[in-house]
Amino acid sequence: MNKIVKTIKEWGPSVLVAVFASLIINTYVAQAVTVPTGSMLPTIQLKDELIVEKMKVLTDFSFGDIVVFWPPLAGNKDRYVKRLIGLPGDTIEIKDGSLIRNGQKVDEPYVKSAMTYTFKQVTVPAGNYLFLGDNRNESYDSHMWPTPFVPEKDLIGKAVFRLFPLNHMGTID
Repeated sequence: MNKIVKTIKEWGPSVLVAVFASLIINTYVAQAVTVPTGSMLPTIQLKDELIVEKMKVLTDFSFGDIVVFWPPLAGNKDRYVKRLIGLPGDTIEIKDGSLIRNGQKVDEPYVKSAMTYTFKQVTVPAGNYLFLGDNRNESYDSHMWPTPFVPEKDLIGKAVFRLFPLNHMGTID
């Protein structure tokens, strides 16, 4: 019995600190997520493991960032991974197979197939964002949702690093 008490006294504080630190990091700093769909092909593959930087207060979200968020869909329990296309105040539309942002056609080398749909012009409201998958014709994203905008409070963080598969480990473009 003394051996057990001695072991707990020796290892207990270290284990508690490690558990506490991992909970804090996972909740507020960074988290690993698995990509559940092929909506971001070819940039991100199905089942890729990503590190998401969750310090939103210190994050400058920019056009083209890959972001993890809760979509504005009733009853949804899944996080989505998509490309940030519309910032607050941007006007976005899709016509003739191209993305038009603030009146300018956008060159998107990460999109491999022209879009086969149209999306009427919208202006992203303050405190909201608009997202599309890179696999545009197969992605359930802002262009299909009843409300195309994601409130800032529903952003989880920016995807910054691919952990798995190991042969594609590195930063995400």
